[in-house]
Amino acid sequence: MSTPGVLLTWALLALLGLGRSAEAPLNSCCPIVPRREWRAPVSRCTEKLQLPVRNVVVSHTAGSHCNSPALCLMQVQNVHSYHTKSLNWCDVGYNFLIGEDGLVYEGRGWDTKGDHTGVNWNPISIGISFMGNYMERSPPPRALRAAQSLLACGVAQGKLNPRYQLRGHRDVQQTLSPGDRLYEIIQTWPHYVD
Repeated sequence: MSTPGVLLTWALLALLGLGRSAEAPLNSCCPIVPRREWRAPVSRCTEKLQLPVRNVVVSHTAGSHCNSPALCLMQVQNVHSYHTKSLNWCDVGYNFLIGEDGLVYEGRGWDTKGDHTGVNWNPISIGISFMGNYMERSPPPRALRAAQSLLACGVAQGKLNPRYQLRGHRDVQQTLSPGDRLYEIIQTWPHYVD
C-alpha cells in the first residue's frame, strides 16, 4: 500500500476511536503507527527496559503540533532527525509520540530504554511525548484518548505494571514540559503522582 493509502487507513482508525463514549473503558489497544509506516531508519539502540515498567513520564516536544496523519508523519520524522543528527542519540528519544490526529506513533516502543528524562528516569520509565507545545493550549480530546488507550494497552500487554505511576516531565527534571495546559490535564489521570 502506498504511503497516502497507509495514512488514510490510520486516519480512519483514529476517527473510529472518536465514537467511543467518555465512560467506555479503554481496554482495547489503540492503533499504533509502526516505525516502518513513518519511515524510521533502523534503530541503533540496544539497551532494554526491565518489564513490566513501573513509571511513565509524559512530555511535549515543544515544537509544532500536527493534526493530520500526513503532518504528524513529517513531525515525527523531524523529531527523529533532531534527536539522531543534532543530539547524536541512537534513535528518537521517546518510546511513543502522540499526534493531534489521534494516533500514537511508535518511537523506541515498549521494550527499549529511551532518552527522554535523564539518566535516573530513562532506565525505569516509558516516555510518551505529545507532539506540539502545550503551554497555552491543550491537546485535543482525541490525542488525550490515544494516550490513555496506549497506557491501558501497555497494562493489558504486560508492558506496564498495573500499578504504574505517571508523572509529568517537570516532576522529574527542571523543565516546562509537558506544558502548563497538558500538565493540568495529566494531574487528573488515575495513575498520576507528584
